[in-house]
Amino acid sequence: MHIQLDTLTADRLHKSLAGQPGSFKLFYDTEDCGCNGVLVIQIISEPNATDIVFQQEPFTFLCDRQQESLFDEVMRLEAEENYPSYKLISDSTLFGSNIRVKDTRQQTVN
Repeated sequence: MHIQLDTLTADRLHKSLAGQPGSFKLFYDTEDCGCNGVLVIQIISEPNATDIVFQQEPFTFLCDRQQESLFDEVMRLEAEENYPSYKLISDSTLFGSNIRVKDTRQQTVN
């Protein structure tokens, strides 16, 4: 799989890392949604055992191997110009719009 990024999207992703190391994980969140899931982009520190890295430049992108089949081989991630969200599309599919980046690196378990 490969995600194409335009300049605006790459800049926004870079800013969301806030100068700290992290990877971007495509994740269909099904918790409390009562549907097939809502696509989110998580910023993670470390991959889970079931995560696969599918791209390393200009950012590292991962997904869970069980969700890999939900995505196309080539996709485009596009930042919304006047709104802090993204859309993920391919030539044949709109995977999601109004996709948010959720930074999970700073969450601690109490």
